[in-house]
Amino acid sequence: MTTLKAHALMAACALIGFFSVSAQAQQASAAPVAAAQATPPLNLAPGFVSLPKGATLALMPVDVELYVLSAGGVAEPKADWTEAAVKHVNVALQESAARFGATLSHVADEDADGWGEVSALHAALANAMAIHHLGLESLRLPTKQGKLDWSLREAVAPIREKTQADYALFVWVRDSYASDERRAAMVAFALLGVGLIGGMQVGYASLVDLRTGQVMWFNKLLSATGDLRTAEPARASVKALLANFPSAPDAAK
Repeated sequence: MTTLKAHALMAACALIGFFSVSAQAQQASAAPVAAAQATPPLNLAPGFVSLPKGATLALMPVDVELYVLSAGGVAEPKADWTEAAVKHVNVALQESAARFGATLSHVADEDADGWGEVSALHAALANAMAIHHLGLESLRLPTKQGKLDWSLREAVAPIREKTQADYALFVWVRDSYASDERRAAMVAFALLGVGLIGGMQVGYASLVDLRTGQVMWFNKLLSATGDLRTAEPARASVKALLANFPSAPDAAK
């Protein structure tokens, strides 16, 4: 998948719904794409280079959902898959975060439920950043002047008050997998010269300054492969999503 097609797919996902089957989506390549290639300063806020020494980082509950695609391409939620994926992503995230050079602050499950609106707000903001900042140049907002200038503002104040952390890391992932019926349809249509999309993995990660709500770092992942239902592939996806994370200068490698 070329970068252009990957970005076009992201724009289409936002406009018609993540799992809608569109002409653009059907033309997406089956090759894996980790859209974690953005390099500073594109995915860093102006003037931000890395986490400061001694910073405290709150790991927010991951927002992960998995689906199976029916023969007609309808996405159906899979609770057991999602449960496994949340577990694997959390473990992989903990392993990665341990190397960020920051003191980790863990959000308790009972607190996470009260921050559902903040997580939803982050998902909306991340989708906008994926399209209008890391997406096609024609979709970028002139007022941003190519800078990562996005904020959750005062919505994150309760997180700072509760955790006393300096920053928060938000992770959002949606992953779908073709059912046996969908794979059969893909083969049948391929014989007719028509391409049907299979599963797709889309993820966003944001580092947010809890004092200001400003997004200091942002990255996205887009892949036609990967499997969050098992530990090792989930670890690989998290690694790609956190590529170029601005760890503290003295962080362990």
